[in-house]
Amino acid sequence: MSVVSDGGAPAASPRGQRLPRRERRAQLLDAAREVFVAQGYHAAAMDDIAEAAGVSKPVLYQHFPGKLDLYLALLDQSGEAMLAGLNAALESTTDNKQRVTAAVAVYFEFVEDPGGAHRLIFESDLTNEAAVRARVDRFNDACAAGMARIIMEDTGLTEGEALLLAAGLLGMSQTAARHWLRDQGRIPRSEAARLVSSLGWRGISTFPLSHPPADA
Repeated sequence: MSVVSDGGAPAASPRGQRLPRRERRAQLLDAAREVFVAQGYHAAAMDDIAEAAGVSKPVLYQHFPGKLDLYLALLDQSGEAMLAGLNAALESTTDNKQRVTAAVAVYFEFVEDPGGAHRLIFESDLTNEAAVRARVDRFNDACAAGMARIIMEDTGLTEGEALLLAAGLLGMSQTAARHWLRDQGRIPRSEAARLVSSLGWRGISTFPLSHPPADA
């Protein structure tokens, strides 16, 4: 299950070649991802992105009015891909232990993708920008909400309690996956994901189905 549409370098078209608008937009986003991941937001320039895509700057500006607009479009694309992968994992089985395992595995797959989309969401150098922060928070909240539904089914906790545990589990998955990537080679990806999911499940499974609300 791939959670990123295209992890490879963008295939630049010859200058002057006309593409359908959707294809051109996809090409520009691929080129922008490559540049932003390599240079970071602040160091990247629209000239660099246009050159990577093999187009003129006017063509780039026809699709994206500015660098921030392009970055936000990439955040949307990357976040939606990650969320789709997580939702597919949660829907892949009715066994909640296996759901947790599958969900954690998505984070490890996401960070391993050679396109580096995870760096835009998990390691952005632009989180002080309100629009960027809002998108990252919305993405993380959506991921937590999906996991919280599973936790509520298995534990009987309140929505607020389940959301807190979900955010903790997914935050642990993200941090562990990024650590694994930096230390890649020591542990196979599947084994690393299994270890982290085992830790998470052992914590969640300690809550009995009849667990009372915190204020009871």
